[in-house]
Amino acid sequence: MRNYLPACKIVSTHGVRGEMKALPLCDGAAFLTKFKRLFSTAEGAGETRVLGVRAQGNVILLRLDGITDMDAARAQVGRVYYLAKADARLPKGRYFIDDLLDCEVADADTGRVYGRLTNVEHPAAQDIYTVTDAAGEEHMLPAVPEFVKTIDMENRRILITPIEGMFTNAVNGDEG
Repeated sequence: MRNYLPACKIVSTHGVRGEMKALPLCDGAAFLTKFKRLFSTAEGAGETRVLGVRAQGNVILLRLDGITDMDAARAQVGRVYYLAKADARLPKGRYFIDDLLDCEVADADTGRVYGRLTNVEHPAAQDIYTVTDAAGEEHMLPAVPEFVKTIDMENRRILITPIEGMFTNAVNGDEG
């Protein structure tokens, strides 16, 4: 688990006063407005004070201390800024994807271990967990309360109740 996570990537300048367009690499502008500082490295070096964050379509407009003109903003294009996990306040029951990765995934009723959580995607209304079993096969699991029963971060374990076909060979109901 890392202490600093990607917050945004600078993609272009915006105006002449140092504001920059950035692609959010986290939950977006609303989440980033809660941060008073960002870091220029994944190790936490280069602390920079956040002066402003606002949404503009699918990007955010970001103002950082020390970047006061277009030339300074242009020099930031391509740079990724990081947030400190310690600065974040997540609602109860919400977790950083980075913290969920590599958790053991097991059956809530039987204790059978299905594998480890290796990826989290957000293609639509809910997250999709990718669970990789011991043989290296990947299984997709919708991260909804019907399937994900408990996330135990202390023991790095996710307890689930899968349906037939999630972790076994799919069954075709038309074949007898």
